[in-house]
Amino acid sequence: MSGLAAGIRLAHYGKKVCVFERHSIAGGLNSYYRRGGYDLDVGLHAMTNYVPRTQTRLTPLLKILRQLRLKHEDFGLFPQSGSLIRFPGAELGFNNDFEMLRSRVHSVFPAQKDNFEKLVAHVNSYDELNLEAKPLPAREVVARFITDPLLTDMLFCPLSFYGSADEADMEFGQFVIMFKSIFMEGFSRPYEGVRRIIKLLEDRYRERGGEIRYRAGVASIEVSAGRAEAVILDSGERVEADKILSSAGLIETMNICSDRGEKNITARPGELSFTEAIMITGRMPRDFGHEHTIIFYCDGGRFNYRRPAGIVDYESGVLCCPNNFEYDRPLADGMLRVTNIANNRIWESLKKEDYTKAKNEVFERSLDAVKRHVPGFDKNDVKFHDVFSPVTVKRFTGHINGAVYGTPDKSKNGTTRINNLFICGTDQGFLGIIGAVLSGISIANLHFLMGNQ
Repeated sequence: MSGLAAGIRLAHYGKKVCVFERHSIAGGLNSYYRRGGYDLDVGLHAMTNYVPRTQTRLTPLLKILRQLRLKHEDFGLFPQSGSLIRFPGAELGFNNDFEMLRSRVHSVFPAQKDNFEKLVAHVNSYDELNLEAKPLPAREVVARFITDPLLTDMLFCPLSFYGSADEADMEFGQFVIMFKSIFMEGFSRPYEGVRRIIKLLEDRYRERGGEIRYRAGVASIEVSAGRAEAVILDSGERVEADKILSSAGLIETMNICSDRGEKNITARPGELSFTEAIMITGRMPRDFGHEHTIIFYCDGGRFNYRRPAGIVDYESGVLCCPNNFEYDRPLADGMLRVTNIANNRIWESLKKEDYTKAKNEVFERSLDAVKRHVPGFDKNDVKFHDVFSPVTVKRFTGHINGAVYGTPDKSKNGTTRINNLFICGTDQGFLGIIGAVLSGISIANLHFLMGNQ
């Protein structure tokens, strides 16, 4: 999506642009597929940064609308019903009105009331979009304000699952981005799911005169004297360009440069990948008492956001219900999605028969998780299911280790050691759908259009 957004921006200013996509549809992991007669999203649980049409303050969503010449209604967004952070002995509900989370924190953690308000004030004063800011560990910064480890873990849980490439922590600028995106602005979803966003971007890109080629993966980038001269496609075709913008990931991009042996890559590969079980239910979730849009849960003591020693960490996860947004009409089918942190190395080592058994185990354990958090649920309600793993993530994103959020070492300004090769998307550092689109726009403006507007 970052590549499409950059393409729209560049084509709007008369640049000759071509987007190359290895697969048959755009989106990477934030895409969709059809199986068993059902349309299934992957990646997207919800879009963050929701604001209503009446909002006038310049938020990330409104910046995107202005930069891409789109209208609010083009996205067709519906807000969440309300979500929950659930840990043993404590729950924090939140929706798209920050006052709900604030009141819940004050009620559940009265001794942290003033500390929480000081953290909020610091978040509001921090310039998270400063591309030159020195990286700071978020837990270290948050510890200056919040002294209860349970509240700290509960705040980090949704932010980590939805945007951290770092194990056990995240960069504070990213913490601020995610805090504002999830808690201060909130979740929404198009009725049609992610396919609506992809089609919108594709259509706008083509309207501006951009070219897009599917099943046209980039096998290598031809580099000479520190300059990228062309891309070589999987087919062997050579395509020259003055500048190249990659959304494939920082390390992944540098690994296909023809001079990759000349300089070492200092960025670390990401280690965080996930499994997800998608279930189609015969009854609508509200019919068995499930009202929440998303439940971020931790069933153990401390929240442990890192690659597990075993194949999957079932102790914490995300339970998403796409039905529980405030649509103007109900979805055709009930749906539940359960996401857990997984060990990519174990998954990639499995033989075919063991891989199938492991996916079946994920499904069964996901059923258990739903039953724990939605007591009215009956496993007999499930009429179809599918499971994806880190192997699936790697296949459709190309990310090393199937790392959904890429390397922890972001290139915030989008530059690489090659002077006309730039990075946008996950490894530039703006995550999620809104972040990806904003990343493509920002890097296109900074390195391709500056001085031309």
